[in-house]
Amino acid sequence: MLSQLHSEVEYAKLLLSQDEWRPYPRLQDRNAWEALPADVRSSMIARGEKSLGFDWPSLPATILLQYARNGNRSNFEHISFDRRTRLRQLVVAECAEGKSRFMDDIVNGVWAICEESYWGVPAHLNMQEAGHGLPDTAERTVDLFVAETLNLLAWTYYLIGEAFDGISPLIRPRIVLEIDDRGLKPMEEREDFWWMGFTLERKSSDGKVSLRRVNNWNPWIISNWLCALLLTEPDDARRSRNFYKALRSLDHFIDPYPDDGGCDEGPGYWGRAGASLFDCLEIIRSATDERVDVYEDPKIRNIGQYVYRAQIAGEYFLNFADARAIVSHSPSLVHRYGQRIADPDMMALGAWFADGDTGGGGALRDTIGRQLPAIFSLDDLAQVEPRQPLPRDVWLEDIEVMTARDNDGSADGLYVAVKGGHNEESHNHNDIGNFVVFADGKPIIIDAGVETYTAKTFGPDRYKIWTMISPYHSLLPTVDGAEQLPGPEYKATDVSYESDDVSATMRLNIASAYGEEAGIEQWSREVTCVRGQRIDITDTYKLGRQPGEITAGFLTPCNVDISTSGTIRLSKRHFNEGRESGQAIFRYAAGRSVTFEKVTIEDSNLASVWGSELTRVILTATNPPLEDTWTYSIEK
Repeated sequence: MLSQLHSEVEYAKLLLSQDEWRPYPRLQDRNAWEALPADVRSSMIARGEKSLGFDWPSLPATILLQYARNGNRSNFEHISFDRRTRLRQLVVAECAEGKSRFMDDIVNGVWAICEESYWGVPAHLNMQEAGHGLPDTAERTVDLFVAETLNLLAWTYYLIGEAFDGISPLIRPRIVLEIDDRGLKPMEEREDFWWMGFTLERKSSDGKVSLRRVNNWNPWIISNWLCALLLTEPDDARRSRNFYKALRSLDHFIDPYPDDGGCDEGPGYWGRAGASLFDCLEIIRSATDERVDVYEDPKIRNIGQYVYRAQIAGEYFLNFADARAIVSHSPSLVHRYGQRIADPDMMALGAWFADGDTGGGGALRDTIGRQLPAIFSLDDLAQVEPRQPLPRDVWLEDIEVMTARDNDGSADGLYVAVKGGHNEESHNHNDIGNFVVFADGKPIIIDAGVETYTAKTFGPDRYKIWTMISPYHSLLPTVDGAEQLPGPEYKATDVSYESDDVSATMRLNIASAYGEEAGIEQWSREVTCVRGQRIDITDTYKLGRQPGEITAGFLTPCNVDISTSGTIRLSKRHFNEGRESGQAIFRYAAGRSVTFEKVTIEDSNLASVWGSELTRVILTATNPPLEDTWTYSIEK
């Protein structure tokens, strides 16, 4: 898309020079900073004051080695991320106050980060030839957090500017040197970083070559790359040359992205997929003096609108794949994306995210590249009436996701979402045919989500983690122990969708999501939202051999009563931080035994959503027929 709009030569003419591009006020532009609302400035200063005199913690080799030794990535990340948060807050506080009170601590932070051997995280050292362990400082690789650090230091360089020279004339050159060495140079010289998309060829068993899609890493890193390049690179020719390379790489994200705008990584990752694409597009638009603007493109519109199409109700969002069920996005970013595409629903959701949040509508918690546009667009955000759009029906044909609810714009009643797709989607779970159900905006049947990331999460044992496997997804059959398998060939087939004022239905065959050992020739699933009444699930199957047992289960935060044959009563239960489940009646046909088990949650990421436990309900058919139809219904 972008690299086809103009040639490299044309972009060089469109691009503003480093001196001309002034995207936001600098420290010295006191009128602009002092014109901000007093409460916002006070909040910015107060956050910076917490880091006055901060003793910047060390990052010893043994902390780096923990990931290779025991899979722990959190201990290193806690120190590294805290360093960067402190610097960001100090920089913004100094800009808000303008009295040099924070300058020494800013210099300490800049120097501490420049002294680090590696700006990324140990979990991403597999990008280096040396692999996991300690970083090889002779091979500079760019991961997400190298890129985030480039962005932070570039904005620090731009905002503080000549004020550094009053402390030492060596600070600004050091920042430029480190940004170039750790980021700009390797991204200029290499094309083999997988996230760039230049080397993602894969060969199938029949010898055909295709390109695997890049994921959120691409726009996330490129948004930071563009800022660092445009703010710190003094050579115009090199600046424009690498600007065009970044656009070529970004096209590897945009061009194969589903036309429906659906994020197969889930709405939580939209914040670093579609939202990072927006970051890129805003930088490109600004740096070309608004002469490159693609917001009228239908795909770009759909990518933005996905965020409200995936909202269930309130803080709950659809969490297929490695996604939390509780999502909060940057209010300003959602609102500004909505402004660009002239979508009042998206703008209203941005205002809803900001509603009741003081000190900048959530802006002060974001990265500095997002904080700046948020701070300087507060008036626009404040003029929008907060509202949850909650569309009645959503059909994302490309990623094969349906959502349906009883009433447009309301969480009252029943809500269901179903997914097809394949089992090599980004952040994949083996979950073809999975669905979730909510009643009056509260969870009934759920997808657990994902535990805290460790080495196991993205290693060969990924599909030994319970949250990733099909038996822990809604009513997906396990045939004599055979589950769904990972890989692009394990997919939904015969997918269809229809909707009207009475109902909405998705149909799919999930047989191809299983290997030969399951013996499934057909497993056709039909999920229907009968508006104002119930959710119906109909499974029609055909097997190629006689199984001893088929099990199918679902996860729920509700209290469970299975005392009545054919009926499972799901009642309200308080489970975490004042949250409560919904309540419903789950009906099933006779002929299967029902049990349930408690799933203890020890992981902090899952516990922050679901509390200390979930319940897994299991329906078992012993010696079932080779062909049958199983029906279920869920009523309030």
